[in-house]
Amino acid sequence: MTLPAPEFSRPVRIDTLSEVPRSLAVEADAAERAALAKRFDLQAIASLEAEVALVRTGETVSATGRLCAVVTQSCVATGAPVEAVLDEPFRILFSPLPEADGGEEEIELSEGECDVVFYEGASVDVGEAAAETLALSLDPWPRAPDAEAVLKEAGVVSEDEAQQAASPFAGLAGLRDSLKG
Repeated sequence: MTLPAPEFSRPVRIDTLSEVPRSLAVEADAAERAALAKRFDLQAIASLEAEVALVRTGETVSATGRLCAVVTQSCVATGAPVEAVLDEPFRILFSPLPEADGGEEEIELSEGECDVVFYEGASVDVGEAAAETLALSLDPWPRAPDAEAVLKEAGVVSEDEAQQAASPFAGLAGLRDSLKG
């Protein structure tokens, strides 16, 4: 099965890297940002850039840097646009894809290996790593500043209000209020 080409690809050949850090800046153009916005279900990506230092030790490449982006997400409650400015440091280890010993085998990663990206061939893709870092940096539940008011106006009650209404004491309070009036 062939995977689709990444929308924001910036391959760097590992034979051009050494133990001396190589600095690199990558920036997504308008078409790449539009494709990534579609991939990550965003309304828009106004900017996406990363500064990265690459160091090779054997077949492993360490990428340390900073991702900066301006994105527009949809409010989970109202669908209204929510702009987010991201400025995230990252550290990723690119490691050669482990060879499977006959058949499909699960690869278990320890907690310290969670930021390992496996690569095949003679290059690592700094652009795709930046795109994945962007995806991991997004707020999973973006809310517009006026989301609570919009929901209340539409008749949606908050979780606290729903719990209070469902409380057995809510009925007693209503009875008490009706007896007073």
